[in-house]
Formats: sequence, structure tokens, C-alpha cells
Amino acid sequence: MSQQVRAAVFRPDDDRIERAVELLDSLGATPVPDPMLAIEPTGATPEPGAFVVLTSKTGVELLDEAGWEPGDAVLCCIGPATADAAREAGWTVDRVPDEYTSAGLVDHLAPDVDGATVEVARSDHGSPVLTEGLRDAGADVHETVLYRLVRPEGAGKSAEMAAAGDLEAALFTSSLTVEHFLDAAAERGIREEAIAGLNDAVVGAIGPPTRDTAESHGIDVTVVPDEATFEALAVAAVETAAPTYHE
Repeated sequence: MSQQVRAAVFRPDDDRIERAVELLDSLGATPVPDPMLAIEPTGATPEPGAFVVLTSKTGVELLDEAGWEPGDAVLCCIGPATADAAREAGWTVDRVPDEYTSAGLVDHLAPDVDGATVEVARSDHGSPVLTEGLRDAGADVHETVLYRLVRPEGAGKSAEMAAAGDLEAALFTSSLTVEHFLDAAAERGIREEAIAGLNDAVVGAIGPPTRDTAESHGIDVTVVPDEATFEALAVAAVETAAPTYHE
């Protein structure tokens, strides 16, 4: 694939952005790393519950560092990355939904949580779809905020590139990455220009909630992968953005 596919990626500035850059390189794209999320741990740990729901690798790692254990709780992880991290921590993962979204997790757990206590441990920007859906299924839900997600100082070079027409792809991995990208663009006085630049590029959203957030701000989403993983998102977006050559 052509090196001309400049692809912006907004993962947190840790091993996730490093792996994302490596993956985009392997796909023949030119990565534009611009982390839009920084993690501020709260130091909190989950309260006891019959079910404990973890929604991110970050949450697992913070709890592992704190020495937390799931005990006898049914441990539920929203997707494979979270589940793999939990297994690496030495925990038994009991439930992973087929669809790696809040709605998918609700559908997966709904038949089993009526009358049960469910502890949801996640960031301060978790979707209400999860907690409200579990309550609607009859669960007694408690939520613990493990960490806050903030925008790193200086983020936004991708917004400048989008506004200048210098991006072929942008890969949004959460609603918050969309909002922080637009905030960074607004701080630079180029919000509308950045949106116009994205709409001339291939915009990938990791799942329907991220797509809906982008579209609500006037961003045209080109790609939503069938599987809500970064790898699937990157492959689909780069393949869509890559120029097609005819001999």
C-alpha cells in the first residue's frame, strides 16, 4: 500500500500508541500519532458485587497494580483486549460478549442479572448505555470511577494537518477522541477547516457510538469495522484510503 496514506491515530500515549504506529507502518501507511487521551487514576477500587464489569485494559492494569482481586465475583470484560489483560493479571474471565460494546455487554448479561448486584468499574466517560441497560434488566448497579480521561496538553497536530488537507485517514477509537480532536482544533481556531479536511479523507470509527458522536458534529464517517478492535479499524481505514493503481 502507498506511503501516501497519512493516518492520524489518537490512542493514549503509552504502549497503545506505540502498537498503533507499528500496525499502521506494517499496513504501509504513514502514522500520525496524536494522543487525545491521558489517564488520571482516582485510586478507587470496585465495591463487592455478584458481577464485576471491567471495560478497558487501563482499568485492569490499574486494579492489578493496586492488588485488587475479583474473588468470587463473575468477572465480565467488554472485549478481548480487556479480557487478555485480566488473564495476564492472573484473573479468571467468566464472560465476554460477542459484540464488544456497552449494548453488547448488556444483551449478554441481561438474562442473568435480575436481582443481582453488578459493580461497573471504568473511566469517568463510560457510556450510560451500560449502567442503564443493566438496571433495566433488574440489576442493582453500582459504578466506580477508576480513572479520568483528559486531553493531553499540546494535542492537536492532526487537526492542523486535517485543516491543511494533509491527512488521508483518521482513526477514532472513542467518542472522547472525537470531542478532544474538535476541542484541540477549536483552540487553534480551525474547527470548521479540520472538519472539512476530515470529510475529504477516510474517517474510521471503532463502533456505532463513536460514529454517532462524529456524525453529530458534522464529520462524515467512512468506515466502521465489523469487529470493534483497533486492528480491524486500522486495516479497514487504510485499505479504503489507499490509492488504487491500474497497470
